[in-house]
Amino acid sequence: MSYEPTPEDRFSFGLWTVGWLGRDPFGEATRAPLDPVEAVHRLAGLGAWGITFHDDDLVPYGTGHAEREAHIKRFRQALETTGMVVPMATTNLFSHPVFKDGAFTANDRGVRRYALRKTMRNIDLAAELGARTYVAWGGREGAESGAAKDVRAALDRMKEAFDLLAEYVTEQGYDLRFAIEPKPNEPRGDILLPTVGHALAFIDRLERPELFGVNPEVGHEQMAGLNYPHGIAQAMWSGKLIHLDLNGQSGIKYDQDLRFGAGDLRAAFWTVDLLESGGYEGPRHFDFKPPRTEDYDGVWASAAGCMRNYLILRERAAAFRADPAVREALRESRLDQLALPTLDMGETPAALLADRSAFEDFDADAAAARGMAFERLDQLAMDHLLGV
Repeated sequence: MSYEPTPEDRFSFGLWTVGWLGRDPFGEATRAPLDPVEAVHRLAGLGAWGITFHDDDLVPYGTGHAEREAHIKRFRQALETTGMVVPMATTNLFSHPVFKDGAFTANDRGVRRYALRKTMRNIDLAAELGARTYVAWGGREGAESGAAKDVRAALDRMKEAFDLLAEYVTEQGYDLRFAIEPKPNEPRGDILLPTVGHALAFIDRLERPELFGVNPEVGHEQMAGLNYPHGIAQAMWSGKLIHLDLNGQSGIKYDQDLRFGAGDLRAAFWTVDLLESGGYEGPRHFDFKPPRTEDYDGVWASAAGCMRNYLILRERAAAFRADPAVREALRESRLDQLALPTLDMGETPAALLADRSAFEDFDADAAAARGMAFERLDQLAMDHLLGV
């Protein structure tokens, strides 16, 4: 089988991914800057569908108006030439030293107002380029010491910011929704809204919650020791999975941003299985960093590997679901019963109390003695994952 991606696969990449220079806290850049226009053409040639950006990825920070317009014009022309789309955009509120204490939750009121204006300007560009999602990652919204940040006040300021941005989008008539991206730490010691669950709870407090969802990232959830497929499943259950970031991570450590499929391959398999069987229709967005050991040939090989691994896992997951032995094991595991409501239609607490089969006549010892067949089911998944 060919694992060549096509635009119908809806694979997208951030400019900051293939354009990462390889700079880290211990070493300088190992690659020269990448022209965004070249990134569009190279990704299109690999079979990608979309490209995303922070404002400062596309237009260098501090660029004047005329030069800014020239950058945007070149980028738009590259999109038109290749047929690539911009499904999502975001704002860099973490690189410039002004954001050292955060953006929307900075203690300095002036910094907060500047962050809002910077975001609103890029929202205009995102809408102009056809983006339907605006991701918000609060990379500096946090603290390293307890007294430095009143978390309750910070959440008030974050709510205020998102309510204002939602009002702006509504007033402008933009067809745009916001996706909050959780992360537990790095670069701050502790970041606000660290997990999918925190973000979902926060969204419920906003004035226009219908305009908000989440953008879970593989590595960010796994950094906290959490199960990424479980996180996106809850986001789907809540109707809030509007975007996601795919990459690889090996356990609880710094944010590795490996290519998708590297790191926890089993989690990658279950991620693809869930996305493909669960009805997710959004972009398959890769937020990874090609290792600093690579030249640009290695960068494009790494980007191609993200898509190839997804397609391989999609084939493996489909074969797993179609396997008669798997279907039998699923029945033995009583997964079909989990989809059935525990209560009968209209059943009341009194009716449940009156049902002797639910307690008095229920044979708990017999139920406890029955195996669940999970090991057989899991080994079948391993067989399909390994292609045997």
